[in-house]
Order: sequence, then C-alpha cells, then structure tokens
Amino acid sequence: MTANLATVSAVPDTEKESRDPKTFMSNEQWDRLVALMVRDYPWDTVMADRVLGQAVAYLITAMETWGQNLEIGCGFLVDVGVHTMILDTPFYREFCQKYHGQFLEHMPEIARKVDGSVEKTAKVIAGNGFAIDWPLWQADFANCTPCRPGHSH
Repeated sequence: MTANLATVSAVPDTEKESRDPKTFMSNEQWDRLVALMVRDYPWDTVMADRVLGQAVAYLITAMETWGQNLEIGCGFLVDVGVHTMILDTPFYREFCQKYHGQFLEHMPEIARKVDGSVEKTAKVIAGNGFAIDWPLWQADFANCTPCRPGHSH
C-alpha cells in the first residue's frame, strides 16, 4: 500500500491544538520511562521522548476507539515505547484503569502483517487529535505491525 504522505496532516484537521501525550502521566513518570528506554536502547533522551510520546498517543487512541474494530497496531519503534510502559507494570495497570477502565492486554503476533496497518494506525491517531512523528511511523511502513487487537479484563 503506497500513500502520498505529503497530503496527510501531522495534526488533526480541526483548528484545535494537538493533544499532548505528556498530560497523560506525571512528569516524574514520563522521565522514568524515558530513562528506562535510554538504559535499554542505544537512544538519547530526545529519541526516547519522541518514541514515548507516540506510544502514549497510540495507547490512548486504542483505548478511546476500543470496540470499533479498527485493528490498529504500531511498528517496531513505537512498540518499544509501548513495551516500556507495559514493563513498568504498576504504572501500566493504573494507566489502563484511568484511561480505559480496565487492563488492556498486549498480545503480539509472531509474524508482522504487511497490510499497511502501521500507516493506517498513524492516520487514526492523527484523527484522534495527536500530532504524528512521521519518521517514527514511516520506518515501519514496509514491515508493518505484529499487533492484534488486545483484550480488556
């Protein structure tokens, strides 16, 4: 699937400002998750901050669009941020409860889909009011996502 990304807005079509992923947790928690990514990946804090922002935007969008059968999923780079959040289990449990009302499980598939789902997901997130850091998403357009819709408990 090929798309002309020059026609895709990095922000929603409305006149409103983009939603800020940092508002979904405390500054201390944000800094902790960034530090965990810097510890575990060959990234500086700038890259970790970018990835975490897109991971939060993805998870909030997944929670807010739950039940719409959108089958969204992120690529490898953004998934690093998602996994970092999940591995901080007490935080992730509270995050899910606060923004979804229940725990959102993560169930990766073995094979990556090659169906344009990463690009589609970025567009859904943009439509949900978040700015998209396109280079983080475009890096995975060819491989796409190993994600499948999760379950809530």
